[in-house]
Amino acid sequence: MSDLTLTPNIPGADDFYAELIAAHEGLTDAESQAFNARLVLLLANHIGDRTVISQALAAAARKE
Repeated sequence: MSDLTLTPNIPGADDFYAELIAAHEGLTDAESQAFNARLVLLLANHIGDRTVISQALAAAARKE
């Protein structure tokens, strides 16, 4: 069992952010939401650890 990593952990984080924003260019709001849903499901499947995924859901729900 693992714990969710909340500290910066993505090499080239600025490049990743730019790539993510570019992936949304030209999409309608509905297409952008569908893209995000597919991305979340792909990444959750890759993680594969239900405890970590549940921790991520809880962290995302916090409005800090």
